[in-house]
Amino acid sequence: MNDDSSTRIAAALRDWIADAAPGARLPSTRTLVEHHGASPVTVQRALKLLTTQGLVETRPGVGTFVRAARTTRPADYGWQTAALGPRPAGAGTLSTSLRTVANDVIALHSGYPARDLLPERLVRTALTRAARSEAAINRSPVAGMPELQQWFADELGSQSPTDVTPPAASDVIVLPGSQSCLSAVFRALVLRGQPLLMESPTYWGALHAATQAGVEVVPIPSGPHGPDPEQLDRAFEETGARLFYAQPTYANPTGAQWTPGLAQSVLDVVRRHRAFVLEDDWAHDFGIDSEPRPLAAHDDAGHVIYLRSLTKSVSPAIRIAAVIARGPARERILTDIGASSMYVSGTLQAAALDVVTQPGWLPHQRRTREALRDRRDLLLRCLREHTPQAHVEHVPAGGLNLWARLPDGTAVEPLADRCRAAGLMIAPGTEWFPAEPSGPYVRLNFSGPDPSGFGAGAQILGRMLDA
Repeated sequence: MNDDSSTRIAAALRDWIADAAPGARLPSTRTLVEHHGASPVTVQRALKLLTTQGLVETRPGVGTFVRAARTTRPADYGWQTAALGPRPAGAGTLSTSLRTVANDVIALHSGYPARDLLPERLVRTALTRAARSEAAINRSPVAGMPELQQWFADELGSQSPTDVTPPAASDVIVLPGSQSCLSAVFRALVLRGQPLLMESPTYWGALHAATQAGVEVVPIPSGPHGPDPEQLDRAFEETGARLFYAQPTYANPTGAQWTPGLAQSVLDVVRRHRAFVLEDDWAHDFGIDSEPRPLAAHDDAGHVIYLRSLTKSVSPAIRIAAVIARGPARERILTDIGASSMYVSGTLQAAALDVVTQPGWLPHQRRTREALRDRRDLLLRCLREHTPQAHVEHVPAGGLNLWARLPDGTAVEPLADRCRAAGLMIAPGTEWFPAEPSGPYVRLNFSGPDPSGFGAGAQILGRMLDA
């Protein structure tokens, strides 16, 4: 008998099941074979079909039974409200930049480069090799693979002046992404309830990490060119803070890059107060019109704690970053990281090292630089043509974002909701301020998918602003 026969047998059994009580036992396979004149295989196919339809269930060694009907009722999790208590202060919600959208939505909100800007071939090859290596089996040292530690140290050391001692591999701690480093540094170097200085606006993830660490954020106004050293000096003096979180290179969201003079002034302030700077060099690989100038390259006394990530430039699936710190501060950070994440996957470390040491890595970076320049300039032209109300105060020399100021009085979060309903996803600037926003801003990412949609996106934004 063929499949048509098993279908007919299944139909006959469905009629039988309709009149049977839940839990009733179906006739045996032998009985069904004799009754329908079919082979055992055909009968088994019919029973399997009924099982996939949820009508019967088979109990090995016992028989096949009519499945008992189950009444679906709404789950009640109300008890958790009392058990959890009040929501933690500043807990917030998932950042707009992490949200996924449908393919037909114009995405200017993401914090990650599009797939065509990644070294996909290098990544796939590296993962294949890493899976066959000893790193796929053995546990990595807590501070990271020595070869990868050395690479991070050499990268920063290559930019150090001759009168500054470059970092050693032993100064490096490899991390599962930069976000875990922010939390670890805040916990290790700032006591709960103590002040932490931060640029404003700044990276939303740093704000969340500070909230989780229980520290008190003190905003330092930072414009298109960075913070004012005098205000930073005054904040250190008035608050007694010992750590300043900053992004000297292509800051997220403003795109600001500190001049060498500003960097030296900030470093002088930090040294005078015997404090630390946590330098987040997240966009090191995304220079467009300038080269990165790490602040840490000019410090060998342990004042600058340097954080560099490969997640955005290599692959979001390879979450690898490193922190470079010296002295007791490094030991405190390492202790915190060891307690929270123990160690980083050796396979991912080996793959990341493979990618950045391949001959194709530097040509890929050059291509990425050109692609980012084209996308940045295209989005700027589209905004000027279709959304003159959005003013980009500073054209970034690198990074992934434009920071656009909207007309005074614009309610940016309702605006973002209206844009999303119209098919455009943008990130409201309120997410990047540690205190009240200094104005109505939106962050627009020019490295996302499909730059051909920039024009349509700018038109939607313009219409929503007019409305």
